[in-house]
Amino acid sequence: MSKEQAHEEDDWLIDDSADPPVLHCEMPWRLLIVDDEPDVHRVTQLALRDVEYKGRRLELLSAYSGEEGFALLRDQPDIALTLLDVVMETEDAGLRLVHRVREELGNPLVRIVLRTGQPGQAPEQEVIVAYDINDYKAKTELTLQKLYTTVISSLRAYESLVAIERSRQGLSKILEGSANLYQMHSLREFASGVLAQIGAILDVGTHGILCVRRGAGSGSVALQVLGATGSFAEAARHDELDSAHPAYALMLQAVERQQSLYAYPNEVLYIPTQTRHEFLLYFTPPWPLTEVDKDLLEVFCSRIASAFDNLHHHLQMTRAQEATVVALADLAEYRDSDTGEHVLRVERWTARTAQRMAERGDYPEQLTPRFLELIGMASILHDVGKVATPDLVLFKPGVHDAEQREVMRRHASIGAAILQRSARMVEGQSYLSIGAEIAGGHHEHFDGNGYPQGLRGEEIPLSARIVAVVDVFDALMHRRPYKEPWSLADSLDYLRARSGKQFDPRVVDAFLEVVEQEYAQE
Repeated sequence: MSKEQAHEEDDWLIDDSADPPVLHCEMPWRLLIVDDEPDVHRVTQLALRDVEYKGRRLELLSAYSGEEGFALLRDQPDIALTLLDVVMETEDAGLRLVHRVREELGNPLVRIVLRTGQPGQAPEQEVIVAYDINDYKAKTELTLQKLYTTVISSLRAYESLVAIERSRQGLSKILEGSANLYQMHSLREFASGVLAQIGAILDVGTHGILCVRRGAGSGSVALQVLGATGSFAEAARHDELDSAHPAYALMLQAVERQQSLYAYPNEVLYIPTQTRHEFLLYFTPPWPLTEVDKDLLEVFCSRIASAFDNLHHHLQMTRAQEATVVALADLAEYRDSDTGEHVLRVERWTARTAQRMAERGDYPEQLTPRFLELIGMASILHDVGKVATPDLVLFKPGVHDAEQREVMRRHASIGAAILQRSARMVEGQSYLSIGAEIAGGHHEHFDGNGYPQGLRGEEIPLSARIVAVVDVFDALMHRRPYKEPWSLADSLDYLRARSGKQFDPRVVDAFLEVVEQEYAQE
């Protein structure tokens, strides 16, 4: 090889034509040059400006000291390769940076290639053993071809490591996200959770729509919108996806094929379930999915299907329990249409009062999300024991005598006993267990002068203390066989006067706030 040929091989400026930029849809590979010589940056940028790997161009960043390099690697952890000089602001600035990146930043992924013009300052054999680097090159040997080879091999290694790490993190997010899905109690919650987890698995703020097609194989093309995010949020305002929406045809295509469609930028996940529902998730990631992404999403789809089947069975059981509660309430109230309206009002006031108490910070250990979910429906069972009360006593227009009063009071104990027997068949808190507390305790008084057990203060279950206020308020406000309705002002004055005596003061305070808000809106 002639001296002139050798010079041409070492010359990184052999192709300095100004070609027009090429537009790419994928994220570029990010490469960091850390060197205190501006000429090194310039020639490296010129040498690598047209290099691509797997259709992705290079984005070159520059730092002129070890400290600048550290700041960039700290703030931009997706840098794939660092071409690093050894001698910069100090004789070992590059070696110090290697240590800080691996130890201080905990970044094992970025590929680090040392380039030095003074090999004697950092002997190769010592450096390659003592420092976690991936290659060591003298600047004099790093020709255009060798630089190209070094960059491509480094990117290939980085890609493999990132794929392994994404798989690990993705599977971890799938396990964590699936567990959260199992805890959700509504389809809307479920949809929000699925859309959030897709974004987390792909590590992007994905825009998407989640639809469900009920009754697989029925021929129906109706796609119910469960949730939508980002630029598709408008779709969530409609019950069904408009057939003119770009996602509609793709979703039906996925249904017809019974498989997911990956056609960047429009991706559709097809998720069949054992309950004959088909979920379709349309989303638009900012770059094409890798095979790792697709594999992770397929795994997540199977977990979504299992989570939905679990949710479906949970909702069915909940509806069955609610139907049982309603049937019991109807059984107790069927003789009086007015009291039927009464239990509906009690349900609404009870749920709102409990929620307001939670917002105020009252009884935080008892006002759990589960309690708040159950207490409204459970409250309609407060007088279920009246099923055993004779009509002569129940509908007497006037004051009961002593014997009739005793018969009337038995409804509290009878109701509690009926519901307690049923509640034992359901583990944990349920409509029946809370209903039993309410039925047995809503006539107890905070000062101990109530019935049937003469409980006082917090001996009375919180659920019963809440319904006690609500039940009396509604009874005062509406006509009964033995009384005319009271005014709102007189009814509220009664509650205030009986606070601390008949009623829990904190319940009264919360209820008054709810009533004030309710009537202020009218």
